[in-house]
Amino acid sequence: MPCYAIDGIAPVVDPTAFVHPAAVLIGDVIVGPGCYVGPCACLRGDMGRIELRRGANVQDCCVVHSFPNGDVVIEEDGHVGHGAILHGCTVKRDAMVGMNAVVMDEAVVGEQAIVGACAFVPAKTVLAPRALAVGAPAKVVRTLDDEGVARKREGTAVYHDLAQRSLATLHEVRPDTAVAADRPRLRLPTLRSLTGRH
Repeated sequence: MPCYAIDGIAPVVDPTAFVHPAAVLIGDVIVGPGCYVGPCACLRGDMGRIELRRGANVQDCCVVHSFPNGDVVIEEDGHVGHGAILHGCTVKRDAMVGMNAVVMDEAVVGEQAIVGACAFVPAKTVLAPRALAVGAPAKVVRTLDDEGVARKREGTAVYHDLAQRSLATLHEVRPDTAVAADRPRLRLPTLRSLTGRH
């Protein structure tokens, strides 16, 4: 993976974490145990510290950055969906930021809260634990029940497993030129949708 030191500070990646070779880590970035960082994610710790705590995931094409001296913390089992942007904010334990959402400086996504896909969380917003916030600007539409939290945890567990599968089996190959008749399929557990419709 492209890793760069700046001002004498280099990224730190726990050996049990998986950071895709196409992700970019710069400067004061700390990736904790069991974390997953997807392809084309950019974690720029050139203005402030970026910390991913145990079991957090930052998926493909995410951008994580801050204003000078503004840190980004993604606490244990924090879940950041494809294409999200985090800027100088905190994602508390077991919370989720949906695909293409933006969370701005000094905002806090509370424990077990969910920011919906494409939502915009303005600077200094504090979302309560278990809040479900959607829209631009994000508004809380309801409080998650135990079932909603359980579904989020199932999705995060898939990324815990993906980190380990990637460490064990992901490697660069040349593509096949034709589909084999006996081509295998991935075998994964059935995941319940966050929408509750599956």
